[in-house]
Parts: sequence; structure tokens; C-alpha cells
Amino acid sequence: MDWLGAGLMVLAGGMAAESLWRVHRLKREVYRFTEQVERGLDDIISGKGFEETGESEKDSLWGRCSEKLWRLFHIFTKKEEANVREKQLMKELISDISHQTRTPIANMRLYLEFLQEEEVSEKGREFLAHLEGQTEKLDFLLKSMVKMSRLEAGILHIRKEQAKIYDTIAGAVGEIVPSAAKKQIQLSVDCGEEIQVKHDKKWTEEAVFNVLDNAVKYTDSGGRIHVVVRSQEVFTKISVRDTGKGIARERQAEIFSRFYREPEVHGENGVGIGLYLARKILELQDGYIEVRSEAGEGAEFSLYLPNGTV
Repeated sequence: MDWLGAGLMVLAGGMAAESLWRVHRLKREVYRFTEQVERGLDDIISGKGFEETGESEKDSLWGRCSEKLWRLFHIFTKKEEANVREKQLMKELISDISHQTRTPIANMRLYLEFLQEEEVSEKGREFLAHLEGQTEKLDFLLKSMVKMSRLEAGILHIRKEQAKIYDTIAGAVGEIVPSAAKKQIQLSVDCGEEIQVKHDKKWTEEAVFNVLDNAVKYTDSGGRIHVVVRSQEVFTKISVRDTGKGIARERQAEIFSRFYREPEVHGENGVGIGLYLARKILELQDGYIEVRSEAGEGAEFSLYLPNGTV
């Protein structure tokens, strides 16, 4: 009986040892498999490529998983190559459209200058003035459409640099001064020259100008537009307040849509993409835009740019 008990103990010990060895081996294989999957995914994400598993490993768990990852990598690669080709074609098409339309518009302006130098009747001068206005509208429309197309095709490149936001605001305000002066709108700016933000100066200036242009269109003659810039904890806020017509609450969700225009300004130049572009430009810089307004009480547009330096 003692021999039987001893034998059973030895057998149990052997089985326990074998179980521990199997568990250790399985754990080691799981760790190895996990590391292989992690390396494979890292290679796919980084774009280094992914090699197909050799014949000797094809029947293993890693071999089967590796084959799936290899197929996945090639699917992603083909899609990325197709996206690059499509983007390049779109870039060339937009460039061609921009170039092909620039020359006819320049010629139209030249012909207008020649005609304006000639002796024409008062009625003729009215027609020339109308034609000049329509030419400017067409030029504005085409430039706006090209900007929007570049943005939507993903070929608008944002290059952020740490710089004074004062210079960006000054550029946008300088552009809007002639339009504001025509309506005798008072412009004022409150912006510290020391405030620095990492942003794309060219496109941020475009966004601020679009908001200012919108304010001028919706503000009656003799009104006021006030620009305030403040550095907050997380964002730098650019506020554009006007004494214009205001925006009804039910319309505020629509104003950042493409081609949206308020009924009151259909006589003004524009195609309804200024605020849409402003929103997209800010989003590309991890910022955002919001509006606060009531009908008949003016509007405040707030543009937010992150203060982070990365």
C-alpha cells in the first residue's frame, strides 16, 4: 500500500510538473504570438511593409494570423495608392481650371479698360459699370470655388508656425477696410502684440477675413465691428462682434454650410462659402468656430486656436 501511495504521489507530481511545463510553454507561445502581432501591426501602421510568412509557419496560429495581416496590408496599400493618384489628378484638374479661367477674366478686364477710355454714352457707361461688377463677381466666385475644392480634396496644406496673432489679424483687417469704408462702418481692434499662437498665418488670415467680410455684409451703414483677441488657458479666442442684423437661432446651424446665404444679402457679392471655409480652416488647425446671436441684435463669431506648441 505504501508503494502504491508513493507511486501515486510520484505520478501526481509528474503530471503536475508536466502541467506546469505546458502552462509555461503556452504562456511563452502566447507572449511570442502577441509580440509578433504587435510588430506586424506596427509595421503596417508605419508603412514599412509586411512580409508573408514562410512555408514552415503557415499552419501555426501566427502563420494563419500573419497571412490575414499580409492581405490586410496589401488592401490598405492599394487603397492608399489609389487615393494618392486620385488626389494628384484632382490637384492637376483644379490647377488647370484655375489657370484656364484666369486668362479670360484678365482679358475681360483689359477690354473693359479699353472701352472705358473710349467716348461712350451715359447709357453705355452704365452697361460698362454693370459688366465690370459682373466680372468681379465671376472672379470672386471662381477663386472661392478653387479654394473650396482644394480644401475638400485634401490638397490644402496647413503649415503652422509660432507667430504673433496680431500680424495675422492686421492682415485680415487691412483687407476688409475698403469694404467697411464704403458702408461707413467703424472698425476697431483690441489685440495685444505679444500674443503668440502656433498657426498658419496665410489661411488663418483667410478665415478671419471671411468672418469680417460676413460681418460687413450683414451690418448696416454706420454700424460697428469690434475684434477682440484674448489668450485663454487652452485656446486663443478671436472674437468678431458686429451691430448687424443678427441671425435667428433656427438659422445658426446652417450658416457654416456650403453655399448658404441669408435672404437679406442676395444682392451682395459672394457665393456662401466664406464661413464654411473659415470653419474648415480652423478645424485643420485643431480649432473651431462658434456663433452667438439673436435676430436684430448683431452677432458675435468666436474663432478658437489651440495654444499648444506641438
